[in-house]
Formats: sequence, C-alpha cells, structure tokens
Amino acid sequence: MNTTAPTPYTPLRPARSCTLPVRGLDYHLLRWGEPRVDQPLLVLAHGWMDVAASYQFLVDALPPDYAIVAPDWRGFGATVVPQQIDHFLFADYLLDLDYLLDQLSPQQPVDLVGHSMGGNIATQYAGLRPERIRKLVNLEGFGLPATQAEQAPGRLRDWMQQVKAQRQGEKQLHSYPDQASVAARLQKTNPRLDDAKALWLASQWAQPQADGRWHIRAHAAHKVPSAHLYHVAEADAVLRRIQAPTLSISASDDSLAAFWGERYTQAEYLQRMTAIATLRHAVVQDAGHMLHHDQPAALATLIDAFLQE
Repeated sequence: MNTTAPTPYTPLRPARSCTLPVRGLDYHLLRWGEPRVDQPLLVLAHGWMDVAASYQFLVDALPPDYAIVAPDWRGFGATVVPQQIDHFLFADYLLDLDYLLDQLSPQQPVDLVGHSMGGNIATQYAGLRPERIRKLVNLEGFGLPATQAEQAPGRLRDWMQQVKAQRQGEKQLHSYPDQASVAARLQKTNPRLDDAKALWLASQWAQPQADGRWHIRAHAAHKVPSAHLYHVAEADAVLRRIQAPTLSISASDDSLAAFWGERYTQAEYLQRMTAIATLRHAVVQDAGHMLHHDQPAALATLIDAFLQE
C-alpha cells in the first residue's frame, strides 16, 4: 500500500499579493501578469465562502499573456473586516468593485469573470456600469429563487434573530485539526477535486491560528442570511442594461437542482438570462459547481476564445 503523502499542487504562474484602499478596508488582491495598454485587464470575482486563489488552476490554464486581478471580497481571504461586523450586504460588493476598478482600470473597460456569488456580482455590475465592462463571463452565477412580498415579515424577523445570534457568538465557522482535514472537507463538497489541488486549496481557504487548528478565512457573519427578498423583476431590469457580449457557462452537473430542487431550476435560470440581449450559453462537461476546479483547461479554452473574438 502506498502511504506517501500527496504533494500539493504547484502553481505554474504564482500570484503576486497586494492591497488597495477601498472604503476604509485594505482590499487584498492577487495579480498575475503585467497590465498592457493594448489589452483589457481580466478581473476574476470569486464566490461565497471562497477566496481569490480559487482561480489559480484557471489562471494556469489560460494563455500566459493575460494580465489578471482577483480580489478577496470583504470578509473573505485576506480582506479583513472589523470583528464587530454582524452582517453583510450584497450591494457592498457592487460598490467595492466600483472602487477597485476606479484604481485598477480607470480609463479602459475590463473583461469580467465571476463564479457563483461572484457571477451574480459581475452580472449585476455589468448592468449598472455597462460602460466599464468590455466582455462578461458568468460561471454558474444563478441568482436566487423568486420570492413574494408575503415572505418579507418572516425574512426580517429571521434576519434580526440571526444577527443577534451572530453578535452573541453563536454562529461560528468550522475549524479543522490540520491541512489534510481541510483538504478532505473540500473533497467532500467536490469529489472531483484531486488530492494535490485539494491540499493546495486548503492552504488558501483556511489557515492555522493560535489554537493550533485550521480556520476558514472568512468572517462568521457571512452565515447571516440577507434581510432582503430577491426580486426577480428588479434583477431582470439590471440584466436588460448589459451591453457587453456575455457568455454564461454552466457545469454539466445540475447544481441548481442540488441547491434548490424545484424551487428554482436550470430552465428558469436560462429564461432569466435571456434578458441579456448579447447572451450566449455554454456547458462544461464532467464538471460540478466548482467547474474552474474540475475542468480548468476546458473552461480556459471557452473563456479565451470568447475574449479573443
């Protein structure tokens, strides 16, 4: 029996770490390549409970001449927020991105890629600031099931109770005894993730602290659900303002069915996306929701072809 411990993945294009001031925060970013005047900056937006480094496998699969930036959203990774924060608002991500682009590419539109929550941020931003986006790629940024006004009282009551629980320390993120345990947790969520990638991601997704355990690099207040209902008509109004050519990429596994069952389906998602006049759609085979981990080469081929058209 082979008892040799697996070796973590070695990035082909190691990232550079830097920070930018954004609304009182030291916003952490990873950068690959050098900006060029003849090429748009490629900005990668990560999902919920994820980090910018999650894109490393995709970056390694893309042609090396891309200049790429990926931020850690507020309260994730190395973008640290005050500990007393007790909830987060989706609109803050949109404004944070606006401030970041003011500094990263003030004169030239960018190419914007977003995964999951980051896909929702990217897509909404492209409708709010259409002049700032040259091309848009949405990786399983589905949005949320439709809600009804009658749900508002219950949602707000639940939000108030959850915030109280957060402030009382009742909401905590899991910790793990070692890096291998973090890797195993990532593989439980995504069985396609091989040992080398899982170990490397574990070192980015969590870190050891004074108690000797590995803690997820995220603020526990991210577990507090939104106080606001998701209004499909409002989201659609933003989608209709998108001018950038848009590529929506889904995985062959039906993530929406796993998340929401019949409450929100792939057919409903695709119908919503038709509000974008410039939309096309593609599917990555043999992949789940973390398609940039499962099939980075296939995904890079799709994205590169789209951006180079």
